[in-house]
Amino acid sequence: MLHSLAGRAESPMQARVLALLRDEGPLSRVQLADRLGVSRTTIAAEVTRLSELGLAQEAGQAASRGGRRSTLVDLAPDIRFLGISIGATGMSVGLTDGRLAVLAIRSRDCDIRQGPEIVLATALEEARAVMAECGVEQPLGAGIGVPGPVDFHRGVSVSPPIMPGWDGYPVRDAVARELGCPVVLDNDVNVLAVGEQHAGVAKAARDFLYVKIGTGIGCGIVVDGELYRGVDGCAGDIGHIRVEDFGPTCACGNVGCLEAFSGGAALARDALAAARSGRSPVLADLLEQKGELTAADIAIAVSRGDAQAVQLIRDCGHRVGQVLASLVSFFNPSLIVIGGRVTGLGHALLAEVRGVTYRRSLPLATGNLPIVLSELGDDGGVIGAARLISSSVYAPFDGDRS
Repeated sequence: MLHSLAGRAESPMQARVLALLRDEGPLSRVQLADRLGVSRTTIAAEVTRLSELGLAQEAGQAASRGGRRSTLVDLAPDIRFLGISIGATGMSVGLTDGRLAVLAIRSRDCDIRQGPEIVLATALEEARAVMAECGVEQPLGAGIGVPGPVDFHRGVSVSPPIMPGWDGYPVRDAVARELGCPVVLDNDVNVLAVGEQHAGVAKAARDFLYVKIGTGIGCGIVVDGELYRGVDGCAGDIGHIRVEDFGPTCACGNVGCLEAFSGGAALARDALAAARSGRSPVLADLLEQKGELTAADIAIAVSRGDAQAVQLIRDCGHRVGQVLASLVSFFNPSLIVIGGRVTGLGHALLAEVRGVTYRRSLPLATGNLPIVLSELGDDGGVIGAARLISSSVYAPFDGDRS
């Protein structure tokens, strides 16, 4: 059984070494010294200490650049992080190595409304299954994403509209107690944004937005390479921006919110209305077969040429684009990535979002602005959660388990 007994970085310099090795792969001592602007003697001492802590190791000789060959340094091969990405209707749980490559992943449906005890018990069950699959007794740390506002420093959910029973629940501490390792908790969209930054289409972007369209709608904001959470951790809660003065009541209690029109639950509601009224023959057939409809059924109806389903997608994309146009004019990002289960609606949705965003934003802000779909799928949340905990574990220990 692989059993990580590694410590944590003891100095900011050690933390920077570990982050470089995580993000770029094995580097020679000379390269590390150059990148970090310190002497080779300092790097040699720090690498020796990281080896003693079980976090890094020497990995053979670097390619010769003339003169003595430098020693390659890499992360310890037995570092394992757990990433738990929980959405409103499903979860993904995976194990990564120290460089955040996914070694094993399990995904399953869940209902966030069942409350923290049931949902977290399910997540822990999946976590133990992936650890057993990889022969890991205990991870070095675990990251968790949940679909609602989070107090990052306390590790608790705060008044989440679609998560009854979760308000104030000590998610981080409860999971840390069960797993016996450090844990961090964040909003699911922040987790996905960080995953995209590490391994997805946003790898080269310093300033970008990650928009998740799932049951709810949220936005992860990365500024100059760093995740921006806002003062109270609820930056990017764009699902509750009002897009109409009247309309359906949102889960937050207000009316006219973007989420109440374009979230996955809203699309399922509109699909059901279209099926029952006879406006959509294809959705009516699907309803008869399945007894219920989801946002994914709209994509099926579109593929069968159903005009009403096409209109539902256009309405959804139009309102999302309307909000994104405002964000683009305000934030001027270099990239917008769209993810979440509703992106199963595919390029019809993306085309509408792009069209409205480009038309309504300043030409200067959108002249070179790609708006693309995420390609990471379930891996994105796992990688993002693992990256958040890796940043915590690789950082100098300050007495706080998180």
